Amino acid sequence: MSCTKEDLIKRLRRIEGQVKGIEKMVENNADCRDILVQVAAVRAAISKVGALILENYSKSCILKASDDFVSEQEIEDLIETIVKFIK
Repeated sequence: MSCTKEDLIKRLRRIEGQVKGIEKMVENNADCRDILVQVAAVRAAISKVGALILENYSKSCILKASDDFVSEQEIEDLIETIVKFIK
């Protein structure tokens, strides 16, 4: 699923709102389980954003490969990016 820049920004703003909500929950001494559920939701949402960005980056590399010669360094850059993302 490809995303536009605007889609990514909307997702990031939603995540920002979730994080602010968690901050308020902590300030108001909300139940730890409820806070952890929200932390997990933020973690999942940010992982999705990362996955979408990685997908777009990968597709651009593959499309470039079909038009041009892709250097070994470009392939290494893609692999390095994937490895950093999944850590």
